[in-house]
Amino acid sequence: MGIARGASRRRQLLAWCVHAYTALGLVAAAGMAVLAIDGQEHEASFRWAFLLMLLATLVDCTDGVLARAVRVREVLPGFDGRRLDDIVDFLTYTAMPLLLIWCARIVPPAHQAWLLAPLLASAYGFSQVSAKTADGYFLGFPSYWNVAAFYLYVLDRHVVRLPGWFSIGVLAGLALLVLVPVRYLYPSRGGPLSRLTIVLGLAWLVLVVGVGCLMPASADGSSAHRRALEVLVLVSLVFPAYYMVASWAVSWRIWRQHPGDHTA
Repeated sequence: MGIARGASRRRQLLAWCVHAYTALGLVAAAGMAVLAIDGQEHEASFRWAFLLMLLATLVDCTDGVLARAVRVREVLPGFDGRRLDDIVDFLTYTAMPLLLIWCARIVPPAHQAWLLAPLLASAYGFSQVSAKTADGYFLGFPSYWNVAAFYLYVLDRHVVRLPGWFSIGVLAGLALLVLVPVRYLYPSRGGPLSRLTIVLGLAWLVLVVGVGCLMPASADGSSAHRRALEVLVLVSLVFPAYYMVASWAVSWRIWRQHPGDHTA
């Protein structure tokens, strides 16, 4: 089973518990698939699918800290936790969000083949050896299709009906950015903007939870209720905008320091 000699049973158990914690993302992905398909008949199921996406994201943001604390690589060298993490991430950040977009018909049925663009781009991104740089960044847009699916869905259902060309443009544009060697912030790996990004990210998380709480009653609720939902959605967009602008600013600074080498 690839257990290191000298590792105590307690350390082994803790290491396996960390891997089991990571694997919870697979359970969440299964639930997302069921809820996304059920959402074609019961709209409320989409809300619970997004809740599972949020829970999967929280697991992904914390399992690395636990793995380093327990030193799983030393205790269980024969089990590749990073490979498990990549499998879970591809499902929860890419495959399931795109399935939800398909089930919710955010992209018009006649143009749903466009969903292959982010799917294939993410497969390319996940397969890159340099997907995570040595100085603590993602290289290329880090396949946050869960965030894209959330905003496309909420905006389309609860703020303003999005034209099909707009949704296709967002998905195709982000898919293209997966291939462009721009650095994107990776707060859990450190960096000059990590603390600020984590603080803003926590505030954003509160807003997203607020949006989720308001969604169920928004369709038949009062105009004030709908307005509150719209305000929360628009304010929450500040963080994704900050993330993109800050990431490109960091890349521009690095490019100026290393002209001609966009992977430096």
